Amino acid sequence: MKKLQLLVFILLPLFNVFAQEDFTEQELDSILNLNQAERFLEMNPKKGNEIITFNEENHQTNMVRDLFSRGRVTVESGTYNTHYKVVERNSIPHYRASYIYLDGSKMSDSEINTTRNRIIKKYKEGIPFSQLALQYSMDGNANKGGDLGWFTKGTYYPDFEYSITNGNHQLNDIFTLDIDEKNWHYVILITYDMKEIREVKALKIVTPKS
Repeated sequence: MKKLQLLVFILLPLFNVFAQEDFTEQELDSILNLNQAERFLEMNPKKGNEIITFNEENHQTNMVRDLFSRGRVTVESGTYNTHYKVVERNSIPHYRASYIYLDGSKMSDSEINTTRNRIIKKYKEGIPFSQLALQYSMDGNANKGGDLGWFTKGTYYPDFEYSITNGNHQLNDIFTLDIDEKNWHYVILITYDMKEIREVKALKIVTPKS
């Protein structure tokens, strides 16, 4: 029993570092990696406390730039402070392309082939792909000119994604893709070379101002 009491006495301060109500800057410094951040969240399931992934390409704000360079940022707002602490850094391959989608359930094979040939011909004659996407594409991404934005492997349907990421196509290549089991048909344009983009996972903690 005495050994158990001694163990509790030793571990209790460590537990309090992660679970107490008044979170301090020093305690934030003690969280050094993703596992410790996840443990903190388990012990502090409060609204606003979470782990957020920031991408240097998609999150171009002064706060995120400071976070990438310094590893710590505190944002003051109203009666609260929001603390961000980097707990993991990665550099991940990203890909980018644009596409025009044709719905095989609404068009015949001959209509699809004719339309795709027309699209490719117009593109090679100098009409911007984004304009062609607005005119021909049959899904909501047409409003973005067909642009997928930067994405990582595992984001989209495997066959579609593989056609972009497998390395068989170079920058500015335009090609077609058929996913017959889904009745999906595409014209795809490679708009950027693959590039490594830095990402960080940050622990976000919201505390009341003292």
